[in-house]
Amino acid sequence: MKISLKRIFIVCVYVFIDIIFIILAFQLVLLLRPQTVIFKVWSKSLFSAADPYRMLFMAWTMLTVFFYYTHGLYQTRREQEESLEVWEVIKSSCISTLVVILLTFLLRVEDFPRSVMILNTVAIIFFSSIWRVIKKIIVGYLVSKGYNNFNTLIIGAGKTGTSLAGAIQQHPSLGLRIKGFLDDEKTGMCGHFPVLGRLDSFTEVAQREFIQQVYITVYPEHQCFIKLLEIAREQGLAVKVVPQGYEYMTRDFMKFNIGLIPVLEYTHLSVNYHQRIKRLFDFVAALLLMVFLWPLFVILAALIKLDSPGPVFYLSRRYGCYGRKFDMYKFRSMVSDADDLLPQLKAKNEVDGPIFKIKKDPRVTSFGGFLRKYSLDELPQILNVIKGDMSLVGPRPFPISQLEKEDLRQLKRLGIRPGITGLWQIRGRSDVSFNKLLRWDIWYIKNWSFCLDVYILFQTFPAVIKGKGAY
Repeated sequence: MKISLKRIFIVCVYVFIDIIFIILAFQLVLLLRPQTVIFKVWSKSLFSAADPYRMLFMAWTMLTVFFYYTHGLYQTRREQEESLEVWEVIKSSCISTLVVILLTFLLRVEDFPRSVMILNTVAIIFFSSIWRVIKKIIVGYLVSKGYNNFNTLIIGAGKTGTSLAGAIQQHPSLGLRIKGFLDDEKTGMCGHFPVLGRLDSFTEVAQREFIQQVYITVYPEHQCFIKLLEIAREQGLAVKVVPQGYEYMTRDFMKFNIGLIPVLEYTHLSVNYHQRIKRLFDFVAALLLMVFLWPLFVILAALIKLDSPGPVFYLSRRYGCYGRKFDMYKFRSMVSDADDLLPQLKAKNEVDGPIFKIKKDPRVTSFGGFLRKYSLDELPQILNVIKGDMSLVGPRPFPISQLEKEDLRQLKRLGIRPGITGLWQIRGRSDVSFNKLLRWDIWYIKNWSFCLDVYILFQTFPAVIKGKGAY
């Protein structure tokens, strides 16, 4: 009963704060646009007799709160990212605005300004989103300090279970206090946590350790799995299951029902559609970049010619999408016969894998060192993006001589267009090991989204300015 009353109290507090911010949004818009409404705007005019739209504003407030509730915005979901919660705010606010527009039409509300309608929606979204980000920070801080933490048991001490335990440790704001594992094959310690027993000791362990949440990461035979769920239900434990083959899920996987049967969709046919959107964005953005950066291109070309003899551009033969070969453009940062000198330097390679990199490459020209430090030598690849050979964001294309076709991980990178920048570039550049580079590229391919591309693009600028790890 205490928990129920506590939850009701928290929901009431959240609703109250939302109402305050919604009213604040209305008042701010009216104060900014007093000439658009037919009544005199002052600090207390909203909802007063002087406001002929007071019933509409009241209905708008209640509708917004109602749609926030139906979209789960009054539940404290610690696992949910702030961006997803903000997206729910945007959807709910827009739906409530559409209903208000319908009401103004049906009730024949006259002279309600469209500018106020639009600005109100924007202001509501802004204040509600800011409040939820602040709430997330406050709740995360309190939980990380031990407030309202949950004793957690992980079923399965294998790779998935131990990886989950590590991820939970890295996110203290989840408030999950891991007590240990249950596993039929392992004993002793797994990482930082003990194996507390076998799966058939679930009831005893759950009671002894005062378990509140259970994560299932293994897939025992059907009857054992059903028994675990039944015991958890009887004891009032929250049970969460890591889906089998979760590593193959795309970022935007779907959950839906066919009749009463829930289905998880790991991959779907809209990937090609998304890639077409990505291609359109790349083409438009690359054209705009060329318009703004052509004076810099001219300056850099002149400085390269003055620094050392040879062509301005260097063409590197690379593998692109689905193994198609193309010439990748770069500003020349080495002496003109650099490729002929490469065999003499192979033994000095300072990175693992098939990539060749050395920090003090004697082939790099004086101005070429500057170009490489700030990645200015990569700018001509904007032309590759316009041509369709590359994308702004994606796995870095390997030279043909450095791609090992017997390595399946390398071939997986060829499933999409290579990029000018990517996770490799924003997380260490040349200082990153080859194996880690491959893992990041494969993770990017599986979890691609437009928002992820935007994030990487914005993170690229500070990484380039710092010049760390580039040689």
